[in-house]
Amino acid sequence: MTRRGLIKAGSAAGALAVTAPALAARQATAAPVAEPSEWREITPALTGYIAGARGHRIPGAIRERARLHILDTLAAIVACQPLEAAKLGRSYAAAMSPHGESPILASRQTASPVDAVFASAMTAHAAEINDFIPSAYVQPGPAIVPVALEAARLNGRTGADLVGAVTAGYEIAGRLPKAIGTRNLYLAGLANHGVAPTFGAAAAAAPLMGLSAEQVDHMLAYCAQQASGSWQWLLDVRHVEKAFVFGGMGARNGMQAAQMAKLGYTGVPASFDNENAWFRWRAFQGEGADHASLVEGLHEHYELSLSAMKRYPVGGPTQPAVRALLDLRQTVRPDEVESITVAMPGEAATFERANMPALNIPYLAAIIMLDGRLDFVSAQSLERQESDTAAQAFARKVTVVRDEAQETGEGEDRTESARVTLVRKDGTREERYVAYVPGFPTHPLSKAEVEVKAHELVEPVLGTRKADRLVALCDGLDSAESVDPIIDLMRFESA
Repeated sequence: MTRRGLIKAGSAAGALAVTAPALAARQATAAPVAEPSEWREITPALTGYIAGARGHRIPGAIRERARLHILDTLAAIVACQPLEAAKLGRSYAAAMSPHGESPILASRQTASPVDAVFASAMTAHAAEINDFIPSAYVQPGPAIVPVALEAARLNGRTGADLVGAVTAGYEIAGRLPKAIGTRNLYLAGLANHGVAPTFGAAAAAAPLMGLSAEQVDHMLAYCAQQASGSWQWLLDVRHVEKAFVFGGMGARNGMQAAQMAKLGYTGVPASFDNENAWFRWRAFQGEGADHASLVEGLHEHYELSLSAMKRYPVGGPTQPAVRALLDLRQTVRPDEVESITVAMPGEAATFERANMPALNIPYLAAIIMLDGRLDFVSAQSLERQESDTAAQAFARKVTVVRDEAQETGEGEDRTESARVTLVRKDGTREERYVAYVPGFPTHPLSKAEVEVKAHELVEPVLGTRKADRLVALCDGLDSAESVDPIIDLMRFESA
């Protein structure tokens, strides 16, 4: 099941809706896969891994990726703090716990630990700029990083402890949907994007809070009780419900589950092995389930190697078209353009009619050609999309079509591509083909590229000196005695 297979253009108004014709057909004919005759016990390996995360021996290259994903998430929080979802997250936290002392990142506000990480995570996913794991359909950074930072701050942990905990959080968040089977989650009506971050955030918090393996076992039971999230996020236009599902909900639920376990809450023991509990529920026994993969290869294969970053502040499938359009704009003026055709794999109509600005290719083409660049704020601006008549007129020149020749085969690494053809008013043509945009696991952003992206997001808000400081603090986490300097830098007056 691919993300493109889950989305298509919705109503005549352009709302996004879920579609899965292939899945529906399979559901009607495929019987559930029977339980294996011998169940491999999972709980001891899982709880031991999470509880011991601060002491794991992690390869240097993976530790570097963890530090870079921390930087990428913090840069997203800085850039997104003036957006609607971020403001609402802070308002909610202030209303729920006005006397709390935990910092809400990218603000001077404080709240209870649970409410503070909720608001910080809402901010992290207030726009389409944070990281993701394409093989799991999960965006881990918004929930995991704020929770890990707050748990490290509360418990006086080191930067190295934070890196180990974040690595464990990504490991669990990325592995869980694939172990259950992404198709099984979909057919159960559960969005990976809400379920996995709950477990990932809890897995990051637990070792920083000093939970034992037994306490982690109880924590997982409370994660299971809170594992939720509907695919109706696809219908969201304002990116508020989406920020809740992808970020705030997982951070809140994961932090809460870890704190409950620390306070002595008990839950169903060995809930990942009990055949009547969540992980082995009948809905998760269908095609694609591989429960043992949740713990197989721990310390050998890392989800951080499968994690991706967005180079531009737009949805993943629109990134190649954006890169091609930015390149074309260097030599073509907007008044020269007769038409633009964007050919891409998958459900092209989704990205031609999307109400959400960061997914709407005609709108993105219009602002790139008119402005001569892609501005972070404009890429997210529903107001500009709905009111800028010049952009609307230019967008009518843009057509998005499906190109099956660009589609990868079943089981092949997921990538994104686009072929953009621009026709001038004098009849001449320009074409750009972008096979991929760096950032996908197949072509990851280098350390230097991640730092450049962080500067682009942070400098307009905090200036060059503080952007340099944030990059340096994240790069030096493994030798940092405390995470307080990062927390201090992330405390400023929000817009």
